[in-house]
Amino acid sequence: GLVVTQLDIQPGECIKVKGKILSDAKGGAAVNVGKDSGNLLLHFNPRFDCYGDVNTIVCNSKVDGTWGEEDRKADFPFQHGDKVEICISFNESEATVKLPEAEFQFPNRLGMEKIEYLAVEGDFKVKAIKFS
Repeated sequence: GLVVTQLDIQPGECIKVKGKILSDAKGGAAVNVGKDSGNLLLHFNPRFDCYGDVNTIVCNSKVDGTWGEEDRKADFPFQHGDKVEICISFNESEATVKLPEAEFQFPNRLGMEKIEYLAVEGDFKVKAIKFS
């Protein structure tokens, strides 16, 4: 996967990840943002068919290496082989994930004031990352 550290993303700024979902994706992609790999404001994980989930988006947070309570979203706007553009922004109360055809909110459980870490992993080929 791809990992970017030492970021300084402030509330209201957007992390845009463009890429392509692999045609044989099972777990989909996971996009993680936060302080570091053990402290995540948001774990955004569309799952095609893994961990008992089918066509489900799972969101979570992580504090000191321990996962929080999973938040499952019923809306699943992804297809195998799709080109995808994901835009993640946040404020003091929540993170927002914007896709061309859907939008998801997830609470800022850690009260993070900036994002320093981005990781993209799974069945997803990153083409571009943009910060704005």
